[in-house]
Amino acid sequence: MKNFFEPGKTIALIVILFLSAIPVYTQKKTEPGFLGKADLYKAKKDAFDYLGESMIVKKFGVISDSIWCYAELGMQEFRSSALLIRTLEEEGFSVEKGVAGMPTCFVATWGNGKPVIGILGEFDALPMISQKALTPSQNPVINGAPGHGCGHNMMGAAGIAAAIAVKRSMELNNLQGTVKFFGSPAEETVISRPYMVREGVFRDVDAVIDNHASSGFSTTYGVSGNALVSAVFSFRGKTAHAAAAPWSGRSALDGVELMNIAANYLREHLIYTSRLHYIVIEGGEAPNVVPDKASVWYYVRNTDGNLEEMYKRVVDCARGAAIASGTILDTAMVLTAIHQKHSNKGMAETIRRNIELVGMPQWTDDENNFARSLQKNLGAKEAGYPVKIGEWTPPSGTQSGGASTDVGEVSLIAPLATLDFPGGVPGAIGHHWSTVAAGYGTAAWKGLNAGARVMAGTALDLLTNTKLLNEIKSEFAEYSRTHPYKSFLPEGARPPLNLNRELMDKYRRAMMDIKAEEK
Repeated sequence: MKNFFEPGKTIALIVILFLSAIPVYTQKKTEPGFLGKADLYKAKKDAFDYLGESMIVKKFGVISDSIWCYAELGMQEFRSSALLIRTLEEEGFSVEKGVAGMPTCFVATWGNGKPVIGILGEFDALPMISQKALTPSQNPVINGAPGHGCGHNMMGAAGIAAAIAVKRSMELNNLQGTVKFFGSPAEETVISRPYMVREGVFRDVDAVIDNHASSGFSTTYGVSGNALVSAVFSFRGKTAHAAAAPWSGRSALDGVELMNIAANYLREHLIYTSRLHYIVIEGGEAPNVVPDKASVWYYVRNTDGNLEEMYKRVVDCARGAAIASGTILDTAMVLTAIHQKHSNKGMAETIRRNIELVGMPQWTDDENNFARSLQKNLGAKEAGYPVKIGEWTPPSGTQSGGASTDVGEVSLIAPLATLDFPGGVPGAIGHHWSTVAAGYGTAAWKGLNAGARVMAGTALDLLTNTKLLNEIKSEFAEYSRTHPYKSFLPEGARPPLNLNRELMDKYRRAMMDIKAEEK
């Protein structure tokens, strides 16, 4: 692992730290939160030194690999959350479990008083993409089983590594404040954060650092992604003999199919920022029995401003389908509803300075050979892992479309920006076996460790630089005047605790035998 504080680099690093924290040095020493440049250098060096120890790199790497092996779906991440909780408790964090009514949701806290700096972490997998580690062609560990196709195994590990490194530096340097790690389940189905926000879990946080696994090393600010409503539409009909007396029945599946037809015709009249997709999750059990129950699960995506109207029109499609099929729209159950992500510029700039300080990891020949083999099989450019950090490219207006994340909920109630850290192979496909293959082993360890360093450095900037934090909070307060938070969750919505239970139970026993450090 690269040593970011080698003696030959000390002068350059002091210069970088000086330039990255100019607001600190313009403060008067009598102001609270002041750290001189030498003290800030030492605070970051202590955090980075801890993360640079080979046994620590391996420790958090094995945690990441273990969660990779567990590959637990959203709301079912019992082993993954337990491992993260146990590691934090061993380091002296107090942990509140079962947060916001979700068994795998937790908040770990160390320190006391202001400022309160939060770090987000995720740990859920995706269905159907099981894949053997570091294998450049499709080869599942267990056919049909889940896999980590978005790097969440790395993200949970990176987040707790950063939180622990900050805690250790705070102890060594007698720094005041609080660091919190928010263990957030079911991000792949964007469930936990709207319920956490509704329960006031983030109410005392001054700023939040988000992180996501990537093939590059970057951050940005502004509005991005899609707002989303996730809802299950269930129809109720009447059974009958499908051949002898079909006129006596009312097919709930007809209701689902007519809704889907109406929704597909609706697409023509939706604004270009829309996204609409669905799966049928229940449609009967035998073709010779008219099904009396059928359900379809919809993702309705758009910008914050267009989401609610679009969802109402999809609900109208369901109501019309029930009338046309002679069935009853039994429920339109909203599982979750989230906003776009609104990233804070001051937070992104602080993260960016720490990316420049840490720099890209150094990859071995073996790591690059695997990356090139995977890239070759995917038809991507055979360039191996990246050697340079991403360019700083400010956004050009509001960005919409593409993926959704429930991090958006947190971004509207506290200043937040996301660190994208390396470790994934450029050209690997998201939510795909290729990303699963690359999310395990030493390159992933290096990437998450670099991410942990950036998050730790950013947290220490925010803890020790009152002027910087106040500027970030002022930017957020000004933005909130025109973008006040209003939950999209309907009254009475509850976290779907049983989501993925049957699917996870189908594979959990077979997956219990898979252990980190085994190929």
